[in-house]
Amino acid sequence: MKIKSVFIAVMTALILSSCTENRVYDRYQHTPVVGWERNDTLKFDDIVRFKDAGCYTANLGLRINGYYPFTGLTLIIDKLTLPSHAVESDTINCKLIDQSGNSKGIGGISYYQYNFNLKDITVMKGDSIIVSVRHNMKREILPGISDIGYMLIKKD
Repeated sequence: MKIKSVFIAVMTALILSSCTENRVYDRYQHTPVVGWERNDTLKFDDIVRFKDAGCYTANLGLRINGYYPFTGLTLIIDKLTLPSHAVESDTINCKLIDQSGNSKGIGGISYYQYNFNLKDITVMKGDSIIVSVRHNMKREILPGISDIGYMLIKKD
């Protein structure tokens, strides 16, 4: 089982590294070790202005450890487009564990990596965006979430 997990992780890394030429943004931010509070909004505000108008695929990355107590996670993603100041909000329900109790993520003993597709975004040349992510769980402080990431890939 461990060899299979390592093989899948290596193959995924190879596939992702070979397809990076259209990737325009890929960053992760850490959450507090003691737990991610509901009012701790993570901001991805270093996305450079878009050189080309067009459609981009948006993905959310999530890394958790064994201390995360739930089988799912609800996140709210807000996207502010500048200079128009248009705001779009989206709620995603991330299923982390299947009905058999197995992780749907890639990883092993201490950390699991998940990737979730978000809505495609369309921008004009010269636009920039700011993306904010926060959790919407009943529990105020969530332990076990180590990183949240955001990725944009230019569609052909």
